[in-house]
Amino acid sequence: MNDTLRSDGDNALMLQAVEAGRAGDPSPNPHVGALVVQSGDVVGVGHHERAGEKHAEVTALESAGTRAIGADLYVTLEPCNHFGRTPPCTRAIIDAGIRRVFIGTADPNPHVEGGGIIALRNAGIDVIEGVASAECEALLAPWTKFVTTGIPYVALKLALSLDGRIATRTGASRWITGPEARARVHVLRAESDAVIVGIGTALADDPALTVREVTGRNPARVVVDSQLKLSVDSTLASTARDIHTYLLTTEEAPEERALILSELGIDVIRCAPSPEGRVDLEQALRALGERGVVSVLVEGGAELGGSLLAARLADRLHAFVAPLLLGPRGRPGAVDWCGPAEIADAPRIIDPQWEVCGTDAHVFGRVEYPAED
Repeated sequence: MNDTLRSDGDNALMLQAVEAGRAGDPSPNPHVGALVVQSGDVVGVGHHERAGEKHAEVTALESAGTRAIGADLYVTLEPCNHFGRTPPCTRAIIDAGIRRVFIGTADPNPHVEGGGIIALRNAGIDVIEGVASAECEALLAPWTKFVTTGIPYVALKLALSLDGRIATRTGASRWITGPEARARVHVLRAESDAVIVGIGTALADDPALTVREVTGRNPARVVVDSQLKLSVDSTLASTARDIHTYLLTTEEAPEERALILSELGIDVIRCAPSPEGRVDLEQALRALGERGVVSVLVEGGAELGGSLLAARLADRLHAFVAPLLLGPRGRPGAVDWCGPAEIADAPRIIDPQWEVCGTDAHVFGRVEYPAED
């Protein structure tokens, strides 16, 4: 690993590469950032903008030009060493005259022959691995899960009152949180490949599930609908030809209903039923993964969120807590599930981050589940 070549300055530079890598919309490829550093000065910066376009390393090298000769390259992910939709980045690095390459994390993709590190070392380039690895792995987390399991990375979003409710006793839910929190949710939508709701939310709220409060592209819309109850007059159905819309349903759902919805432009995906006769969520997510969906944002409702937590399928949680009280009668909590018997058995956010969105609190982070017996 050449640990002796690593320094605090190298970690700081890699963190700059991580920030650069957050830009772009490369799905189903990973977010990757790269820096070219000559004599301590950053002379080239790059990120992977879109699938099929230049990789971060190539963009950074082109930005640096001749200043790349004898320079260092910092890249969050091991450079590719194969021909895909673009030529191998290792060849570009070698040809540019780079002296050393600092890598955040090795390529985890089991379906692609790696060898980027070996190719660089065989060319006489020093390679230093594991620089700011935790931050680089966090940047790659959605893609890493996708390429290693075939299942999209799942972020679960909740909007709830101080006493954990998502609606009043009459069912009113607009709006629990304020405009700043809702704008933050639109950022999360724009960062996701798809946004998912249950059929209860779709029928009660008639949502558009589009990005409106911020600049960004619309994700695909997904409704978990075991009996195909979505109305043909709904906003989702009427705009399905403009924005890719999926219905995840069971094998027993009515064929006539499926044909009607398909004619509106909706992509109906049949999945095996769960023991309760609902959509098997793991199979449903896997079906989305087969269609190139790397990351999903689940926005409701309580039953869907609870089912994801019970099945240990939620990878990340975003909870927006409003400073009001709605009372417990007649309405479920933010997630509707059996839950743990003991506090120690509860799923929880690891290293939670907090931010203020207007008058609301936003807590978010990776979800950890207790070890299974």
